[in-house]
Amino acid sequence: MSSALRFEWVRLRTLRSTYWLVGIGLLITAGVAFIIAYATRNEPLDADIAAQVLTGGADFATFIPVFTAIIGIFSTGHEYRHGTIQPTLTAIPQRSRLLIAKIIMVSLCAVVVVALSLVINLAIGMIFWGEVPSFGEPLNEVIPGYFVLVVLYGICGLALAQLFRGVPSAIVVLLVTPLLVEGLISGLSLVPALDWLQPALKFLPFSAGARLLATGPYDPQGGPDFDFLSRWASGGVFAAFVAIILAVAWYLFKKRDA
Repeated sequence: MSSALRFEWVRLRTLRSTYWLVGIGLLITAGVAFIIAYATRNEPLDADIAAQVLTGGADFATFIPVFTAIIGIFSTGHEYRHGTIQPTLTAIPQRSRLLIAKIIMVSLCAVVVVALSLVINLAIGMIFWGEVPSFGEPLNEVIPGYFVLVVLYGICGLALAQLFRGVPSAIVVLLVTPLLVEGLISGLSLVPALDWLQPALKFLPFSAGARLLATGPYDPQGGPDFDFLSRWASGGVFAAFVAIILAVAWYLFKKRDA
């Protein structure tokens, strides 16, 4: 196991794409944090504003999760894209051990990136706040939820790339599912004849996962009127979705030829 972990550590830190994705994700999230902190500089500092600044958008803080998912996609997809899967399996023939090492390293990368982002965004917020925000509700749940969400996104990307044995299909599914598929289902639920879809919207995986960063109750604002599950139950929906993809990818990885 230690050899597999060392292998994945070397692979992760020697890919230029890792630094590009992490750097761009941190930069964009810091930019969003700066805009929110600047726009609310004259308002009293509360937990909602602090959460939005620290995460770079709260419910809409998708940059770090998506870029971490792409790092996960590259961790397995590059093996097939560049034809290195066979020498990799020659060096580490225990396939489950190799996949576990990839999951561990991608998860650790996700935790480090989130921690860096929180520190950077807190420094940006302090420029305008002049004080450290209170880490009571909802921050005491939003911040752990941020870590969980990004780790799940990273594992989801890894599992998708392993399932499709490539990079392009995994990226398409990662982007199309939350942006188009879930949006289309939500839009269709507004049609009176299809309003029976609304109770099922709480189980849309990426929308449910975003609730890990929610700072308040769901407000439809003209959209579908339904109630999400609680923060952690919604996170469990997304985790179950990721677990299913990972289980299928793991099974096929064990059964298929390299």
